[in-house]
Amino acid sequence: MDLARTEVAPRKSRKESATRMGLVALPVAFFAVFFAYPVTAIVARGLKTDGAWRFGRIGEVLAQSDIRHVLWFTTWQALASTALTLLIALPGAYVFARFDFRGKQVLRAVVTVPFVLPTVVVGTAFLALVGRGGLLDQLWGVRLDTTVWAILLAHVFFNYAVVVRTVGGLWSQLDPRQEEAARMLGASRFAAWRKVTLPALSPAVAAAALMVFLFTFTSFGVVQILGGPTFSTLEVEIYRQTSEIFDLATAAVLTIVQFVAVGAILAVHAWTVRRRETALRLVAPEVTVRRPRGAGQWALLGGVLASILVLLVLPLGVLVQRSLDAPGGYGFAYYKALTSADSGIFLVAPIAAIGNSLEYALAATAIAVVIGGLAAAALTRRTGRLVRGFDALLMLPLGVSAVTVGFGFLIALDEPPLDLRSSWILVPLAQALVGVPFVVRTMLPVLRAVDGRLREAAAVLGASPWRVWREVDLPMVRRALLIAAGFAFAVSLGEFGATVFIARPDNPTLPVAVARLLGRAGDLNYGQAMALSTILMVVCAVALLLLERIRTDRTGEF
Repeated sequence: MDLARTEVAPRKSRKESATRMGLVALPVAFFAVFFAYPVTAIVARGLKTDGAWRFGRIGEVLAQSDIRHVLWFTTWQALASTALTLLIALPGAYVFARFDFRGKQVLRAVVTVPFVLPTVVVGTAFLALVGRGGLLDQLWGVRLDTTVWAILLAHVFFNYAVVVRTVGGLWSQLDPRQEEAARMLGASRFAAWRKVTLPALSPAVAAAALMVFLFTFTSFGVVQILGGPTFSTLEVEIYRQTSEIFDLATAAVLTIVQFVAVGAILAVHAWTVRRRETALRLVAPEVTVRRPRGAGQWALLGGVLASILVLLVLPLGVLVQRSLDAPGGYGFAYYKALTSADSGIFLVAPIAAIGNSLEYALAATAIAVVIGGLAAAALTRRTGRLVRGFDALLMLPLGVSAVTVGFGFLIALDEPPLDLRSSWILVPLAQALVGVPFVVRTMLPVLRAVDGRLREAAAVLGASPWRVWREVDLPMVRRALLIAAGFAFAVSLGEFGATVFIARPDNPTLPVAVARLLGRAGDLNYGQAMALSTILMVVCAVALLLLERIRTDRTGEF
């Protein structure tokens, strides 16, 4: 009997190892071919001369005063945006974590809508609010589109949900009785919060701050539209050096700088996430949520609702208003103009971008769900540094220059067996790179919550790994899988940095169409950009509202 057991154990171990390798193989191959290879190709093209590497070019580029100014502004605005977002969003995180009030679920969806909106739409919305002829310009003659304040406020708008969901999710599970005990011992309300609650929240606050810093450090669409020629982040400068100046060496150096910075940010973020997962003993959210009590709590709720209305809802409302404000009076003139291809900007009518975007996003979602689902399943079956490194690899597309990836597609995927430049699949592949991290982050916590003994029991009874997944995991994670697909669809729909290079003129996507319309003078082009942005906003908002209806408290980190 003992001999039989010793024979079965190695066989089982080999089978589990083969299963893990099978799960990892496709995601690793996907990222190697469609992420690492294009990025490496574009960097090599910039730093190689006559077959020899010129690493001295790095020092030459970084010594330029205009490049140092870009680096300084990128870092400064990311720090300022992160601090301002935390200052404004932390009260909202507390309200959503501790208060129960009517319309809370709908408001949570409203708060999250800006996060899944394309950055081009966010920039367009703030342009309609603070730009030439915008609401502030009409009412008080104030224009902020040429100042850094417009960029900072747009970043708060975009990242408010990151803080609310990351910090609020943990805050709702902290036992309030610990803070109440401190107050009974004589501590003031602020002292109890500072000494008891804040230390417990610090891992979540740090994780949220790092994610906000990452998104703002790599900001492209918002700065491209609101910054103009005055302000450039690393991502915007990479785009300018690549598409306007054609200086691939400088673009390659800036890509390396951004890659190193993003790698450091993700390493620190992974450490804070592990602290958040292991340092606390939590309670069910239902235990901590209650109706507001007292004038102070009602005032706090009112203040948070007012800030959401002004910072999040107003820009979107102004976007809709500007799309309807035609020269002949309010109406759908700009929307009707989308059906005409006479503008000379596109080979097709701008309205065709809607169908193109939906088709591309659906294909990208399918790819992201398959790759991300396999990666998440692999990450649940093993721990250690190698797995943490693989997890960090999956997050890199969120921070590495999408402009570099897009241009790298054109440079690297241009000869057999990967000559894809004329293929429609190129756009969904680029979009799927951004969707995969959302799939992994949504599904991973749910998969880790599945009792491993259920999988072992099914395997002992003779089920294959595929049948174990179908019979055990899938029924438990089906809801999370739908949510992951929804997020992948929304972010794919709005991907801009890579798509701007590879979308063909006869098949533009919505974000590319909006950017090109904004780049042309004239009220008609501006109005059409507002109309397309409104359509894109509505599609993303509907997708998110549907996700909120099927969401549970355990369906991931987003």
